[in-house]
Amino acid sequence: MVNLVAIQQPLIILLMKMAGVQTHTIEIDPGTFMNFWLPNETLRKTTKNSKPTTITPNPNKPVVVIVHGFAAEGIATWQFQIGPLTKKYSVYVPDLIFFGGSVSNSPDRSPRFQAECLVKGLRKLGVDRSVVVGFSYGGMVAFKMAELYPEMIRAMVISGSILAMTDSISEQTLKGLGFSSSLELLLPDSVKGLKALLSVATHKKLWFPDRLHKDYLEVMFNNRKERGELLEGLIVINKDTIIPEFPQRIHLLWGENDQIFKMELAQNMNWQLGENTSVEGISKAGHLVHIERPCVYTRCLKKFLASLPVDDPQS
Repeated sequence: MVNLVAIQQPLIILLMKMAGVQTHTIEIDPGTFMNFWLPNETLRKTTKNSKPTTITPNPNKPVVVIVHGFAAEGIATWQFQIGPLTKKYSVYVPDLIFFGGSVSNSPDRSPRFQAECLVKGLRKLGVDRSVVVGFSYGGMVAFKMAELYPEMIRAMVISGSILAMTDSISEQTLKGLGFSSSLELLLPDSVKGLKALLSVATHKKLWFPDRLHKDYLEVMFNNRKERGELLEGLIVINKDTIIPEFPQRIHLLWGENDQIFKMELAQNMNWQLGENTSVEGISKAGHLVHIERPCVYTRCLKKFLASLPVDDPQS
């Protein structure tokens, strides 16, 4: 039987190219490959039949890197934001390792490894400064990028995420949601499990036929063993958690009805991270705020991006 999600892939590739980005794979290290969606103007063919080769980013457009969460790859996560952003910004959409077409033979499953791979990939693409937008799991990777490579990150927009998944936060969150483990919540293996994930990730209850849920599971939840290990690699012991001093501006853009990482967590982070941090809530939206309220989310994101001074390296 035809997979309804899979057969949309060629159309999505075409639509994304029309929106301003197209796919390209970078070898990060031997055995590690990361897929990126890059601005069209950064890819050029040397001959008619050759594969595209990357060129330097457009110097007239600031770079924005948007990093996906755990339940979907880059394009599925940011489909509503890419088109509006490409008009003024060079948009880079990575698929983190073991998502989309990105793979690795490395045994490392930590957010630090994801951050290091992403930074190496961006450098190979000629990107040395960017604003990073991170959602959920991608927000943790973004925080780690800013901690390890502050010179590369101008500013961050974080949605539905935290600095690190401590054991206490993990236990408290799962208990409040009624799940026994992060594996059960974020790596469903049945239509029932996917419906349960969507029910806690959204404010308004969405309805899709079971057939579509099944097809989504087959396409978006591959590399299950490795992703389970990624979830294990997320948890850190409370006593090992240190809050870095970030020089960048950080904007916490949240769904006010987020059940997974509640608005109180965002407000607490705003206090912990200091005067360079701001917080903004979007009403009638849950964890998937960028999908439930795409126009409002994109408008808030663009407003923050427009507020950043172009000539300030730490803006």
